[in-house]
Formats: sequence, C-alpha cells, structure tokens
Amino acid sequence: MVGAGISTPSGIPDFRSPGSGLYSNLQQYDIPYPEAIFELEFFFHNPKPFFTLAKELYPGHYRPNITHYFLRLLHDKGLLLRLYTQNIDGLERASGIPTSRLVEAHGSFATATCTVCRRSFPGEDIWADVMVGRVPSCPICTGVVKPDIVFFGEQLPQRFFLHVVDFPLADLLLILGTSLEVEPFASLSEAVPKSVPRLLINRDLVGPFAWYPRSQDVAQLGDVVHSVEKLVELLGWTQEMQELIQRETGKLDGRDR
Repeated sequence: MVGAGISTPSGIPDFRSPGSGLYSNLQQYDIPYPEAIFELEFFFHNPKPFFTLAKELYPGHYRPNITHYFLRLLHDKGLLLRLYTQNIDGLERASGIPTSRLVEAHGSFATATCTVCRRSFPGEDIWADVMVGRVPSCPICTGVVKPDIVFFGEQLPQRFFLHVVDFPLADLLLILGTSLEVEPFASLSEAVPKSVPRLLINRDLVGPFAWYPRSQDVAQLGDVVHSVEKLVELLGWTQEMQELIQRETGKLDGRDR
C-alpha cells in the first residue's frame, strides 16, 4: 500500500503537508476551498482548475525514485502480489511495474471518459489539449472529457475490489508514504489476517499503527527514501537496485529524446 509520500522525493508535492502540500498551495487555481478541485459539482461548474493541476501532475513530468524501483524489484523477484496505490502520478507504471500488478485505487491519467456520452478514450488523446491549457472536449458530443481520476463521491475502480482475494493471501503487508486518512483505501491496512506482519515505512505513525498496533507490526519512521535504502541494504539487494535504476533511467532518457 503506497501513498503520496513515496512520490515527494520525485518532486511531486503531497496533498496534506502544511505549507508544502498541494492543498496548502491551491490559491493559484482560483478555487473556494482545497477539496473543490476534486469535487464533481465544482468540476462541472468550472473544470479549468482541475486541468491546470492535471497539467502539473501529468505523467512524463516526473521520474520514479528508489522507492518505486524497490517495488519494481519486488515484482522482478516474484514477491509482489499486488501494489495498491493512492497516487495518480503514474510513477509505478513508469518504473516498469506491469498494470496487472497494480491497483490504482484513485484512478489514473491512462484513460479518460466523456462526462456526457461516457465514451472512453486513451489518456494520450487529451494530452495535447491539457498541455496547452485547453479543457478537452469529446469529438462526438463536445462534452468535457475527464481523466479517469476518482473524485470525491465517485466509485472506486472495479479493480480495487481485488483486495477481497489479495489480502488473505499476503505473507507481509508493506505500507509506505501514506497518511492512512482517506477511506476506503485506509481500511485495507486492516484487511490482512492478524497473523500477517505489517511494515510501515513512513514519516509518522498513522492509522492502526498509532492507535491499535498489532504485536507483530514494525514501524520504520523518518525519511522514506533513507528507510528504503536501509531495507535494500539489509536484504543484500543494493547492487541489483543500482543496476535496475541505471537500466530503467536509460530507457526513460531514450524516450525523452
């Protein structure tokens, strides 16, 4: 389970950190209150602020960091059952983790849907409009085309409900960089059997780790990247990690060119 805290080292601000989080710096978007940018009613009234934010967050502007590549290495070693992410930045995909292993609980920019006729489009179809500050419109009915990001009150993607079969199978639950405040994602931390260890790598104690820890819970607090580097070293994977990052960074450099 991962949240915005794994992407801040890539330069993407999280939502809730006082002063630095997106919610503290939304004055530039001309919205009445921070959460409005992810509310459907406000979006239908004025979609422009969301697309201004979307331009900033769109995949391709930021690079995966060591935490994303650690999760990719878990996949490469056959240890990753599933990665549940709250993030909409697409960095899990960019690190090379296949979509079959991903549950993007709050949606992604990979696809988009017309808000009127409900036609579906590949995310790249609206890229050009978003990049020049235009609100994308449907070529069929001229309705606003919205990336498939989950707004407040919207249904989570159907894939989210894989947790019903995934979590009982887990040997270990890793929780990284999340406040565990947003439901129903936060409740997943309680979905593994009580016999299954949970490892929190986070800046602070959150959720059940703060108010009702289990006896086998482990919390590594502080800088997430430093903690992941320490874990990789303890596992004896440092060289493999360096080689993976070098290889994947080369691929991303090639795409940029």
